[in-house]
Amino acid sequence: MHIQESEIEVTAVRAQGAGGQHVNKVSSAIHLRFDIWASSLPDDVKERLLCLRDNRITRDGVVVIKAQEHRSQDMNRIEAFARLLELVQSVAHAPKTRRATKPTYASKRRRLEGKKKVSEIKSSRSKVL
Repeated sequence: MHIQESEIEVTAVRAQGAGGQHVNKVSSAIHLRFDIWASSLPDDVKERLLCLRDNRITRDGVVVIKAQEHRSQDMNRIEAFARLLELVQSVAHAPKTRRATKPTYASKRRRLEGKKKVSEIKSSRSKVL
């Protein structure tokens, strides 16, 4: 699966957390935005991406990824791209459809025997006349 860089909006922002004087003046964190609807991905992949229960995907169909692990902007940019690619590749292949099968004869027998045991246990609890 290939994503074109022109479809991705990358913004450098200030990273959160501790870091002393350096963190307050350098924009090393990366905000990556990827519009699913406007992308060149196949329609089935777009649908599966939008169906994902992921906090990084907004209601408008925009993937927002913030990378701020590393001290350098380039490393954060690489990590953000890698996370986006991983997200898209997780839905790239269609899941196999489940085919219903009949229960085996042995499994039916086991189920009925279990029911019979429970029935006998419950009937033995009743008062004897």
